[in-house]
Formats: sequence, structure tokens, C-alpha cells
Amino acid sequence: MQKATRFLHLILNVFPRRHLIAASAVSCCLLILIAYPVTEAEANRQVSEQLVLPAKSASETIPAIEAPEPQLRWVEQTVGSGDSLSLLFNRAKLSAADVYKVSSSKDGKLLRNLYPGESFHFGLNKTGELQELHYIQSRLVSRIYNLEGGSYSSELIELEPDTLLSYREGIIEDSLYLSAQQANLPDKLIMELANIFAWDIDFVFDIRQGDSFAILFQEKYLDGEKFAVGDIVAASFTNRGKTYKAVLYKDSSGRSSYYTPEGLSMRKAFLRAPLDIFRISSGFNLKRKHPIHKMIKAHRGVDYAAPRGTPVFSAGDGKVIAAGYSKANGNYVFVQHGQTYVTKYLHLDKKKVRKGQTVKQRQTIGTVGSTGYATGPHLHYEFLVNGVHRNPRTVKLPQANPISTNELAAFKLAT
Repeated sequence: MQKATRFLHLILNVFPRRHLIAASAVSCCLLILIAYPVTEAEANRQVSEQLVLPAKSASETIPAIEAPEPQLRWVEQTVGSGDSLSLLFNRAKLSAADVYKVSSSKDGKLLRNLYPGESFHFGLNKTGELQELHYIQSRLVSRIYNLEGGSYSSELIELEPDTLLSYREGIIEDSLYLSAQQANLPDKLIMELANIFAWDIDFVFDIRQGDSFAILFQEKYLDGEKFAVGDIVAASFTNRGKTYKAVLYKDSSGRSSYYTPEGLSMRKAFLRAPLDIFRISSGFNLKRKHPIHKMIKAHRGVDYAAPRGTPVFSAGDGKVIAAGYSKANGNYVFVQHGQTYVTKYLHLDKKKVRKGQTVKQRQTIGTVGSTGYATGPHLHYEFLVNGVHRNPRTVKLPQANPISTNELAAFKLAT
């Protein structure tokens, strides 16, 4: 009795009045049921009577649901080297008329320039007619051509990946390439790292065991899966005890460049090493711990031993003042940079420029060879200041340009 009293007191104090009214009604119903008990047999009979349903066949109660037939049959083709739109349509068993119908549509001209690795998904209807064409350019970009009213319309699909930042660091033990690989850096970022500091460090001769690097870079994710790496956002490289730092900044016009933390451009008038050091670092003479052994000091310049065919760059913007062949120099290219500087590139396997041509910094002007007086493939590089030969590795180069004053405040805020 006491327990019942306490329970009633709890109800009265916890529940609001409108809930109590409803509870009272329910209680009355319960009292009626208690006052008129029924036997177990009667209860069972009543329940069983309530559950009796008219007998119907399964076909009458649950109509059969047929699986819908696929509306389109899909055929996939991947673009290979030398493939054209006609070849891809032909491999998909489509006619020249189909090619013309798609290519003559409003956005058909976008199918003229195809690149290996891209793919086409052909959606054919029941009659074999091309209903949909999916042109997959990358994981992020595709274009869908759809047949409507006898002609094809198109829609551009662009997916936006999630971008996360990742950090790596490493110490040079053998070469930049091998040490960066041990730090799980992909080739793209190794080359980008070398390019960022290429104006300050000669990665062929200046690298020493114990040098170190650290980078912060982007990783691209789509549907939770990493599919690509982005740009290096910030990097540092310590060479012979001196640390160089760079940060990526996009200005108000949308152009991205690397600067020192103080706002000086990393890009200078001349590269320290005028050739593709990635080819040397990744595939040539990696066992040598001391890269200085690869250098043959010459009276008028520096020799870079490198595999035949390694691209040779113009060290800076300029104009080709000579491009030819001589018995001693082999194939050569001379570039004038303003009124003060001239750079010379000797023993080339092939020349890629001609006399009078304007060239940009890092533009390929030839490839490493062994023409002329040369015992093996290498680049002989000379650097002249006002007609006087200077050591390309130690000559003082023009200062880098600072970031523009109207961008400086935004740069400091962003970095």
C-alpha cells in the first residue's frame, strides 16, 4: 500500500495536468477489464477470431514485380596514342554518321583534341542508337553528350576535390632524389622542390650529405580516396648550413609564385644549373656520396656529366646569338642576356633552337651529347659577364624582384 502511495505521489508531481487526464481515462478502461475477467480459453478464442483473414492467393495479395530492363547498354573505350574520334567510334561499332552527328553538335569541337588516358563511355539504346556519350577527361572533369530531339546537347561536369595538407622532411644521404623517395615524396614533388630552389642551389654539385629539406604540400581527395598531390605550399632546404625558405602565394590576378618569407621572389635572372637535374639525380651515378666528384673543373666553365639526351635549358631569358657546329665544341648554342651576360652550351647531342630566336628561362635549347672534343656525354657550360668568363656556380647573380607593394599587405596576411 505504501509503495502504491509513493508511486501515485510521483505521478502527480512529475506529469502535467493534461497528461493526468489522459492517464485517468486509460485507468478507467483498465478497471473495467479487471472487473470483468475472462478465462484463458476465451481470451485465446477472441484473439484467434480477430486474426482470421479471408484466404487469398499470393498472386492476388502481392503482385509480381518484374526487374526493369536496363535502358542503355554501355561500351567503354580508352584513348590511346594516335587515336582519333573516328577510331574510337569504330571500335564501339558505331558508324561515321554517328561521328558526324556528335562532332557537328554545338560542343562537338571539344572532341577534336584527345589525349592518351582519357576515356569514352558510349550509351546505346535498344535499337543500337547512341543515346549518351560520356567523355571522361580526368577524375574531376567530364562532359556528357545527350541525344534530345535528334541532336546532341552537352553538359560539363566538374567535381571539386577535398584538399588536405601533408608534411614531409628528410636528410640527404646519397642524392636528393633517393632521399626524397625515402621520405615518401612522389616524383612530381621532388622535381617541384628542386625547381623552387634552382636559382639558389646547384643540385648537381652543391648537395652534401647531411643537407636537409622539409615541405608542406597539398593532397587531393575525392570521395575519401586520395588520387593526386597538389602544389608545395611551403618548403625549406638547408644546404651546407644555410637554410633557404619559400612560400607559395597567389596574387590578386590569380598568378601563383614562390617567395621568401620576406616577400622576395625565388625566381632570379639565371638558373644555377642549366639542365634537367632530375634526370641526373634519379638515374645517373647515384652511388657517389660526394657529388663534387662529378665535376670536371675547366678553365672557362663547368662540365655536367649527364646521360645522353638530358634536356639542356636556357639559364635565363635572352636571344640566341649563335647555334652551330665546330670541331672542338661540337653542337653548340650561345645565348645573349641583355647587354651584360652571355651563356654558352657546348657538346650538345641536338640543338633545339636557331640563331636569332628569343628564348625563355628553362626553355629547352638542346640535349646533352658528346659531339666535338668530348670523351663522354656531358654539358660544358660557360657564363660570361661583360665578355669575361666567370664561375657559373659562384658568380653573383642579379637580385630577385620583391613582391609588388600593392600585394605586400595581402602577402603578409596570407603567409
